Amino acid sequence: MDMHTVVVGTSGTTAEDVVAVARHGARIELSTAAVDALAASRLIVDALAAKPEPVYGVSTGFGALASRHISPELRAQLQRNIVRSHAAGMGPRVEREVVRALMFLRLKTVASGHTGVRPEVAQTMADVLNAGITPVVHEYGSLGCSGDLAPLSHCALTLMGEGDAEGPDGTVRPAGELLAAHGIAPVELREKEGLALLNGTDGMLGMLVMALADLRNLYTSADITAALSLEALLGTDKVLAPELHAIRPHPGQGVSADNMLRVLAGSGLTGHHQDDAPRVQDAYSVRCAPQVNGAGRDTLDYAAVVAGRELASSVDNPVVLPDGRVESNGNFHGAPVAYVLDFLAIVAADLGSICERRTDRLLDKNRSHGLPPFLAHDAGVDSGLMIAQYTQAALVSEMKRLAVPASADSIPSSAMQEDHVSMGWSAARKLRTAVDSLARIVAVELYAATRAVEIRAAQGLTPAPASQAAVAALRAAGAQGPGPDRFLAPDLAAADTFVREGRLVAAVEPVTGPLA
Repeated sequence: MDMHTVVVGTSGTTAEDVVAVARHGARIELSTAAVDALAASRLIVDALAAKPEPVYGVSTGFGALASRHISPELRAQLQRNIVRSHAAGMGPRVEREVVRALMFLRLKTVASGHTGVRPEVAQTMADVLNAGITPVVHEYGSLGCSGDLAPLSHCALTLMGEGDAEGPDGTVRPAGELLAAHGIAPVELREKEGLALLNGTDGMLGMLVMALADLRNLYTSADITAALSLEALLGTDKVLAPELHAIRPHPGQGVSADNMLRVLAGSGLTGHHQDDAPRVQDAYSVRCAPQVNGAGRDTLDYAAVVAGRELASSVDNPVVLPDGRVESNGNFHGAPVAYVLDFLAIVAADLGSICERRTDRLLDKNRSHGLPPFLAHDAGVDSGLMIAQYTQAALVSEMKRLAVPASADSIPSSAMQEDHVSMGWSAARKLRTAVDSLARIVAVELYAATRAVEIRAAQGLTPAPASQAAVAALRAAGAQGPGPDRFLAPDLAAADTFVREGRLVAAVEPVTGPLA
């Protein structure tokens, strides 16, 4: 099997597959087992459709309109109508990777054989993804309950050859034109299929999976920047000793302390305050970095457990059970995913906050233990990194606002049939903004800490080998070192890209060994 092909079976998918499809354009194939399961569940739906008794989603209306029995000649129109009417999103376009994750995860549930969708509909979903066609999905339209309804409806609209979509060249065109250009026939939806394409937590789950991937990198990067700041402040690495963390055995705390200790190995800067200054303990933002970073890591692990359960789930209403029953349920409610999305926004805000406090300490001559004011070349003539910290502080302040949970809210809809919703899509959208901001915050600390370490080296102290590797790699990436004031935004942008792409971690690991 080609390493760039993801095979969709009946038992869910993995976070790695979601990222491969969403971000890296991995091709998709349906397994034989999935095709067989699709066909088997469709036989059940067809049999129920032929009966005179109404079955929700097969021969009835939807939501608050579920009491109406729909005659056979109107059912195809019913399925088209639910897609068209529910494709009611507004606002800016959602990112391509989010839409691809959304479609792939809906395909994952469809392929489980619990939705009653025909194999040809599932194959069309795979074909659209493989062709690089991305439906135009808008920011607003999901309450995180009864599925990410409007976002998924815009995707289903593309399968029908309606609405707008973006081609692989980035041009937005009518979806029907794009399908025709790639030899894909629009689907003609039958009983239950329109509903099955809309009724899932796929958008919020896709954003959770990608946020976890990004946050793993950022937490390791933040361990490195915390170590660099500790070193530049002539702090003590004794607080990182494994035996101290073993007596408070939170797993993430021990991991972060170990990462920092590896980065600081061989440093000639740590511990000097024990000899020539009255400082007995470092400030909390330095001394407690493993505790804060580690608590965040433990939260990531919990969120990954929730994501894993959801990736193994078949979320639809009604569902086709192996014994032939088609049953209504509430599995589409986004609460489990919404809660961890909000939890991650909280810990991301706290990580950004502690990074900013260390940056501020590096720039304050009264607290930096011998570093020049604002790390400036000629303080007074030069402002150094004064405003870089302003930018960082503005990002932190916004992250605190983004940490207010969306899932604590609920707003009734569908004539009070859907009277308690999760707001998980909103939680996911604000988490994406928070993760984006966190990368910039970590980058500012990195930029300040590396400059401070270089200034210490000029003072005659020898940084740790891992620190030297980080400095050299960052400078090679275009973020310049100490010197007179210059246009600073390009340097900060270079540092941001360096952190975001995982290059900081890659730069130090040849020295430290693999970091967790």
